Amino acid sequence: MVQIHAFANGRVQGVGFRYHIHRYAAGLGLKGYVRNLYDERVEILAQGAQEDVQKFLDYVRGSPGLSYVAELDMHWEEPLSGLSGFHIKF
Repeated sequence: MVQIHAFANGRVQGVGFRYHIHRYAAGLGLKGYVRNLYDERVEILAQGAQEDVQKFLDYVRGSPGLSYVAELDMHWEEPLSGLSGFHIKF
């Protein structure tokens, strides 16, 4: 089990980015969340098997939907306990 904490910059708000991220992460069985930040970035916390998290990161970098991910600032962390499912936070 691994965990990534990432911040996406670019055209990532108002284009359905969180919806695409949520759908893909949930399909992989990842745990965590995605949420908009006030500085126009999107925060992503995802945990799961190394292979699944890597697939997820490749998907995020691919700018799903109408988004454009110009930069993805990522930090690998020790997995948190108590997460269930993957959610969109508001």
